Amino acid sequence: MKKILIGTHNKGKFKEIAYLLPKNLRKISPIKLKIKSPKETGKSFISNSKIKANFFSKYVKCPIISDDSGLCIKALDNKPGIYSARLAKKCGGFHKAMKFILKKMKSKKNRKATFVCSLSYKDINKKVISVEGKINGIITNKIIGNKGFGYDPIFIPDKKNITFGQMSKLKKISMDHRYIAYQKLKRKIKI
Repeated sequence: MKKILIGTHNKGKFKEIAYLLPKNLRKISPIKLKIKSPKETGKSFISNSKIKANFFSKYVKCPIISDDSGLCIKALDNKPGIYSARLAKKCGGFHKAMKFILKKMKSKKNRKATFVCSLSYKDINKKVISVEGKINGIITNKIIGNKGFGYDPIFIPDKKNITFGQMSKLKKISMDHRYIAYQKLKRKIKI
């Protein structure tokens, strides 16, 4: 059976990417292999997903798919952006980070936001291909829903009236930023 390492320590991201990948691939987690995460020193989602793909490829002899994603809020100068996970860590978890964001958004009229995902795929010949997927929406006034992960419960995608946190896994996974990025990647490579 062909193997692929999904280069993330985020269990939610791992599940979503594993679901998108072909069923006949054996998905490996860096957590199982006890590989730590690299320092994310990039200034963009793409550079960070490349850093992860290159880092994890030192430990395995199979293709890697890695993700860097986050929430960009217009009224907050597109923050937390690439620092989305770091903000959650600083606040003591995503729930507290969402409360922090909602407090900052209280007086803001513009509630537009974009979820961005960059996927980088590194094959066994060491070639790296990166893509980016985006989905626009708005930030809610409160935390709604307990499905999904990360900032899902405060984001309502355009043309929808519920948050990612209220959607079934299948519904979210077949339309979100990660899905959009994966569709782009599939057109460029054969996984």
